[in-house]
Amino acid sequence: MTTEPSAPAAKAPRIPGTLRWGVLLALATAAISGISIWVNAFAVKQLPDPAVYTTVKNGVAAVLLLALVAATVRPAQVRAITPRSWGWLLLIGVVGGSLPFILFFTGLAQASAPSAAFIHKTLFVWVALLAVPFLGERLGFVQLGALGVLLAGQALVLTPAGVTWGAGETMIAAATLLWAVESIVAKRVLRSVPSQVVGASRLGAGLLVLVGYLAVTGKLGVVSGLTPVQWGWAMLTGLFLLGYVGTWFAALQRAPASLVTAILVLGAPVTALAQVLQTGAAPPVPALTGQLLILVAGAVLALPAVLRHRDASNRAMEPART
Repeated sequence: MTTEPSAPAAKAPRIPGTLRWGVLLALATAAISGISIWVNAFAVKQLPDPAVYTTVKNGVAAVLLLALVAATVRPAQVRAITPRSWGWLLLIGVVGGSLPFILFFTGLAQASAPSAAFIHKTLFVWVALLAVPFLGERLGFVQLGALGVLLAGQALVLTPAGVTWGAGETMIAAATLLWAVESIVAKRVLRSVPSQVVGASRLGAGLLVLVGYLAVTGKLGVVSGLTPVQWGWAMLTGLFLLGYVGTWFAALQRAPASLVTAILVLGAPVTALAQVLQTGAAPPVPALTGQLLILVAGAVLALPAVLRHRDASNRAMEPART
């Protein structure tokens, strides 16, 4: 009795580990972020508390990311993660997936809207400042100029004249700095850990902290009282968060942290476009000028990599050598 040779198992498609694909993924993250911010501005008002909303939304995304890990990451890859890397992943969950969310939403309740928006949008500046000494990234004159144009565009869109400073602004600034630190730590961890695992760890470990925060503040019982409509909003925004985290870490694994976070600013014009389509009202001239500057700076940063026909694989995709 003879047996026919079994057909080789089909391999799951892999996204190339190149700078070009890193930039394309960062552009996808910016698009998802822009739409997500617009949707979240409405969704957060449908739930009784911002912390409850954040916890439930993050929980949905964490479960979906864990399912993605189970479907796309080989068990051998998970077993190869060192105890040291697991420690870094836990740190990412704290400094990226939980504590800054608590600080941000608590500060948002106390800070003025212009202050909160402007402070948060300076994330790319802090990442660039940290990436040079800690990641060895280089900022050329063209990139420095583009980052300056991005900041000027943000200042026109979110006029600093309306910015004040108080306890709320301090908490939002602390959250922004924590997210900047997360980007630097994640970039190093992504050298040896699959991006799906980093994303799932960020939201999974962060979720435990968020649930603990709800328990300490007496808000955990609110979750059980949510209506089907409120759960629907949490599911929708959780899907957006899944897309954001998935593409964000995949981009960060392939491209410099300073470049990825700068491209993320392109989400602002996407949000502005969604608002125009919703209201039918064009933004004022200064804000429109700022959005155009952001688009120009983003094109200067992204197009050289996107239009490049051949691109060497990013060393961040290579396994760490000991």
